[in-house]
Amino acid sequence: MSHEVVEKRIGLMGALIAVVISIGGLVEIVPLYFQTEAAQPAPGVTPLPPLALEGRDIYVREGCYGCHSQMVRPLYGDTERYGHYSLAGETVYDHPFQFGSKRTGPDLARVGGRYSDEWQRIHLMNPRDVVPESNMPGYPWLATAMLDGADAARKLRTLKTLGVPYSDADIDAAAEQVKGRTEMDALIAYLQTLKYRGAGQ
Repeated sequence: MSHEVVEKRIGLMGALIAVVISIGGLVEIVPLYFQTEAAQPAPGVTPLPPLALEGRDIYVREGCYGCHSQMVRPLYGDTERYGHYSLAGETVYDHPFQFGSKRTGPDLARVGGRYSDEWQRIHLMNPRDVVPESNMPGYPWLATAMLDGADAARKLRTLKTLGVPYSDADIDAAAEQVKGRTEMDALIAYLQTLKYRGAGQ
């Protein structure tokens, strides 16, 4: 089949493009389901506690992934700055994962434990108080927005259907662990979970 025939028939071209993309996708994605390291949690990886799960949802809602990635690439510059490169087994319980590719701000995959909760609180209120050259906006409203925990159990139950190993006791206790906390508490709890959780850690 000559290129001229394909280029003059847009329907045929679209069908062939769809076939090529489908084959490429299958070749890239299907083998991952059979790789243990991609489908099994890395040692030490546990599901997010209810408060951190609420924080992850706030992270998504506020668009933090628009400026911060959560994937340390296996490149010298990345590992020197952020630490061990990301492993597939670190994110098996993330729905949706927050890999991202934009780095207006630093990668956050290894930020957990690097700073205290109080540092994180000050940084979220007004980033320039701790990082003078920061161009990140402040999020002061998170400090006064309260969580009621009404949806916490439902979120855990939904994730359980996706294979995240929450127990019935985890689900029953979720609302109480979240109720009365601020959105800033939740976001900080989430950020503190972002650390290297590979073999032996």
